[in-house]
Amino acid sequence: MEQTTQQAPPSPEGIMQIGMGFWASKILLTAIKFELFTILGEKHSLSAAEIRQVLKLHCSDRHLYDFLDALTVFGFLDRSGIWHEARYTNGLGAGIFLNKKKPSYIGGILELANSRLYRTWDKLEEGLLTGLSQSDVSTGPEHTFDGLYADPERLKLFMDAMSGINMGNFNAFAQKFDFSAYNTLTDAGGAGAQLSIAVAKHQPHMYCTSFDLPIVEPIALQNIREAGVAARVQAAGGDFFTGDIPPADIIVMANIMHDWGEEKKLLLMEKAYEALPDNGVFVAIENVIDDERKKNAFGMMMSLNMLIQTGKGFDYTFTDFNGWAKKIGFSRTMKIPLAGPSSAVVAYK
Repeated sequence: MEQTTQQAPPSPEGIMQIGMGFWASKILLTAIKFELFTILGEKHSLSAAEIRQVLKLHCSDRHLYDFLDALTVFGFLDRSGIWHEARYTNGLGAGIFLNKKKPSYIGGILELANSRLYRTWDKLEEGLLTGLSQSDVSTGPEHTFDGLYADPERLKLFMDAMSGINMGNFNAFAQKFDFSAYNTLTDAGGAGAQLSIAVAKHQPHMYCTSFDLPIVEPIALQNIREAGVAARVQAAGGDFFTGDIPPADIIVMANIMHDWGEEKKLLLMEKAYEALPDNGVFVAIENVIDDERKKNAFGMMMSLNMLIQTGKGFDYTFTDFNGWAKKIGFSRTMKIPLAGPSSAVVAYK
């Protein structure tokens, strides 16, 4: 007698989890804005009353417990006791990644999400309807980041965000890529020089240049000095659209290509090609979408983020990258998985 397996009836749970996901996001982003995890990292353990005093909160006791206990359910806080007897400490992951006093802090990108992205993502519908940037820092289709670079406070927030979200990728690239045949690297759009610093630390024979707009150069220089790698890492100011990229054996662009439409992507790859010697290498580090477009949801969400932020920018697949590399004249390509949804796509001259 044949046995039939009954499928569980459909449940709305997944729909509601995603549809109302902004509730959970805002609870976490608010805790980061309050620097709650940093404070708990210093104090180790606090009661709700002590947290109220430190954060200067004026909500009811009930709502304060709702806030703290929701963070506990999510796993960001640990709690002993309940209600007025409760004491709160950082959960393991929050203690490592959300304490600003630790070098492993990744909250910069979440600070950016709270201050800018949360508002601009409210305009996704408008972005899809118009195809135009909805960003509050864009000054037009050809000046996507002018508003950002004009505000030192916003610029620092952006630099911190990029450092936090990319450190896992930079360290993975510095260890996974075979640097043995190369001596020099230019990180074009290098922001705070974190990639160059990671490569210099993991590859003692490498000399690196972090290349970005002149306004970013002081930030990069400070990070280089603090990392103790000034003998092998330098910062250079310039614009890779209007000038040349400093030549090197390896040229990297990390989260740069996705800022632009296909025409400018090709221009950037061509500029990199011209700056490379024979047998040189171009590397793009991005949230590369799987060719079947069935797995890397984060890559697709990042691509929608680029619509909202830039209008024309988008994330892409390895097949897309292969086509562009072939058009420019690169001889072969490869893909190296990095941290989470990110990969390094590599083109050899």
